[in-house]
Amino acid sequence: MTTFYIARHGETFWNAQNLMQGQKDSSLTPKGIKQAKDLAKKLKPFKFDQVFSSDLVRAKKTAEIIALEHKLIVSTSNLLREKKFGVFEGKTEKEMSNQLKKEVILMNSLSIKNRMKYRLHPSFETDAEAISRLLTFLRQTALAYPDKKILVVAHGGIMRTLLIHLGVGDYKDLPRGSIKNAGYIVLESDGIEFFIKKLHGIEITSA
Repeated sequence: MTTFYIARHGETFWNAQNLMQGQKDSSLTPKGIKQAKDLAKKLKPFKFDQVFSSDLVRAKKTAEIIALEHKLIVSTSNLLREKKFGVFEGKTEKEMSNQLKKEVILMNSLSIKNRMKYRLHPSFETDAEAISRLLTFLRQTALAYPDKKILVVAHGGIMRTLLIHLGVGDYKDLPRGSIKNAGYIVLESDGIEFFIKKLHGIEITSA
């Protein structure tokens, strides 16, 4: 089994303004940098063999702060990027909901399986597409690093989709924002199956 620590990046300026980031970027705030440093201290006792991050600046910067404590170099992958929100990146969720009222109502009525495949807007990536690339990364990495401990710095949206995919909760149990900045998931994988071992900084409403 390979052990993964999958962490969300620290707070960004767009996070602080409640703007949808997707695959666009904004820098870490001073608070976000402190969150990354605090997470680095928390994870210091764990001996990571490798550090990976999304190639988006906010995740890479967070990973570099943590990796410094472990004297490791960060490797980036576009498979770890946040879900793409297309033309709504840089806008608020309320703006999106107002423009896509009918689509949002339909989306919220769907089963988990169908919602995963639902494309809210033509410029969006579906949850199924986002989770497919994340699982590809995790499976490839588990096979390449058996019995190793791997740190992965990614994004709240795709981490939320992972937890829903693995049956930890549904979309109501894990609403947007339920994965806090610098929150993390600990899971084990043999490259085929995934086993959640711990959640930190993640709010599940049904719990």
